[in-house]
Amino acid sequence: MSTENQPQSFEQPSSRKPRVAVVFGGRSSEHGISMVTAGAVLRAIDRTKYEVLPIGITREGRWVLTADAPERMAITERRTPEVEELAESGEGGVVLPVDPANREVVYTEPGSVPKALGEVDVVFPVLHGPYGEDGTLQGMLELSGVPYVGSGVLASAVGQDKEYMKRVFTSFGLKVGPYVVIRPREWEQDESAARKKIVDLAGEHGWPLFVKPARAGSSIGITKVDDLSGLDEAIAEAQRHDPKILVEAALRGREIECGVLEFEDGPRASVPAEIPPPDAHAYYDFEAKYIDSTPGIVPAPLTPEETAEVQRLAVDAFEAASCEGLVRADFFLTEDGEFVINEINTMPGFTPISMYPQMWQASGISYPELVDRLVQAALRRSTGLR
Repeated sequence: MSTENQPQSFEQPSSRKPRVAVVFGGRSSEHGISMVTAGAVLRAIDRTKYEVLPIGITREGRWVLTADAPERMAITERRTPEVEELAESGEGGVVLPVDPANREVVYTEPGSVPKALGEVDVVFPVLHGPYGEDGTLQGMLELSGVPYVGSGVLASAVGQDKEYMKRVFTSFGLKVGPYVVIRPREWEQDESAARKKIVDLAGEHGWPLFVKPARAGSSIGITKVDDLSGLDEAIAEAQRHDPKILVEAALRGREIECGVLEFEDGPRASVPAEIPPPDAHAYYDFEAKYIDSTPGIVPAPLTPEETAEVQRLAVDAFEAASCEGLVRADFFLTEDGEFVINEINTMPGFTPISMYPQMWQASGISYPELVDRLVQAALRRSTGLR
């Protein structure tokens, strides 16, 4: 019988603790937030239970060994940190294995003999955005046979691309709001026709519109457009982060979020949270989320029926996209009492002040326990087809 497509397993020696590689930074515009998330994970992970190997990816894509210094991975003076600031060498690099039978991580420097850093049992990829949260890193880890926290290749890719995320949700009967997509070729070949698609969306559903990069997160590159005069600038800002853009009609209602966590018997939903309109911002943008730390309301003031409904829908979204590990599902509760799903995040913001950990804290699972559950779920799961 061929074992070509069978799940790969790797026996961890019983003489040592599992080694967790926390991978962070990356090439996306969410580099800094990934650093902040990694600092929180490094502080919380149980060092009596796990060995930890911090690995940073620079904005240029170089994998480096970094200091295990979570206190240096925080927002200071409204500025996010950089991997280069913690790298142990300006030239050295980390190489992950490509042989599923060998999980040894190697450190190399020009002119020096490569140094073995030991085997890695699981990767905790706290990367946000393209080149990390979008299935690219997950595919590499599948080829290497190394288990990892979070969703696999397909779910990660679907969760990153807002267009296909909405298409998947619609096919599973989940309600999404009105939107149009502008692909790079459309814009290059006929800007006027592409712009007309957006204007027609406003004509049908009214202003404001939200212009977004199709494959970014943390509210980076998003502009709320109140009328036609601001449209071109908003398109240029979104295209600065992604040549493919998504434009959504505004939904009137309350912003409700819900966490999903994979337990041994399947996914379960947390208590939901509500994101109130921030006083100093036009909407819940990057500054409101991470710099000014606009607080959410946990648990959300919903009726028992509304709470049960949004929890059901969050798990449905998790299952629809074939997610694993964790997801934060974001909804609008419209004025007519209907939940409309906006998006999911397969690796949501994971700092202690982020909504995902706060929702699970209110559900009875502390931040350190949440990190432990995610690592244990990854260790239970094999790589390969499953």
